[in-house]
Amino acid sequence: MPRFLLLAVLLMVAPLTLYASLLYGSLDLTAAQVFNALLANTPGLEHDVIWQLRMPRSAGAFVCGALLALAGTYLQVLLRNPLADPYILGISGGAAVGALATILLGLSWGVVNISALLGALAAITVVFGLSIRSGSWNVHRLLLTGVVLSAGCSALISLLLVLAPAPELRGMLFWLMGDLSHAENILPALALLLLLTALSQWQAGSLNVLSLGQLKAKTLGVAVLPLQMGIYFCAALATVSAVMLGGTIGFVGLIIPHLVRLLGVTDHRWLLPMVVLLGGSLLTVADTLSRTLWAPNQLPVGVLTALLGVPAMLLLLSRKR
Repeated sequence: MPRFLLLAVLLMVAPLTLYASLLYGSLDLTAAQVFNALLANTPGLEHDVIWQLRMPRSAGAFVCGALLALAGTYLQVLLRNPLADPYILGISGGAAVGALATILLGLSWGVVNISALLGALAAITVVFGLSIRSGSWNVHRLLLTGVVLSAGCSALISLLLVLAPAPELRGMLFWLMGDLSHAENILPALALLLLLTALSQWQAGSLNVLSLGQLKAKTLGVAVLPLQMGIYFCAALATVSAVMLGGTIGFVGLIIPHLVRLLGVTDHRWLLPMVVLLGGSLLTVADTLSRTLWAPNQLPVGVLTALLGVPAMLLLLSRKR
């Protein structure tokens, strides 16, 4: 499929998934009711359900999925590792330790987000600080430091789950498997997504060269060290924002970049906007299914992302020569 045609399809799919997420839920609404609630500012049950319940969550799901896909693409270029995902450097582990400790204390969700942010910033500082030696920065040392820190955070998470009483344990597990029910104020994350997408398009050519290797990039005149540091911090910011929106949602950041590449797109000028659209659409669909398949009960959205993404990935791999 030509790249411009694939991008056009994704541009159509994204608003359709958002509209479907507004249409389906525990309260049955018709397409006309959703359309009228979006356009008319008439108070009523449909208007309140759309604007106060479904719209914030659906928009949060799309932004969260887009940020995870973007972060995964960044890290796969930075580390030149096809298994790299937003959680490989321990950032989400630090956020999870901070968030779960706060949930264990029974504090509000606003404090949970602040604790997750502080934990993630601490992880970013530790990983970046230990990766620099004598003014030089080694990507392999960065990866090793992140993996070690992630293992340590996993141990602390297990300890917190063991110590948690039954009433808090369910909320902690849902946060670990992905929970978008508390995604309300998405404007900062949306602004960050737009900024990172614009920066990505600006540096897309340099990302293409860096993906060939550091030596080739230096030979072709790319300032490798500033570019690598910029990629790391952009990926870290995207991961922190996504974790604060929906907890630790797996598979999106790993699978989405590979799905787009398996469709024949490797140029980052096309790849980056496509992963943003596809990542947001996938998580929106997964979140819609998570709150409708077992309504009124909700399923962890991370489970649905795996159930949707893994078969699609395996199908494309089986058809790829």
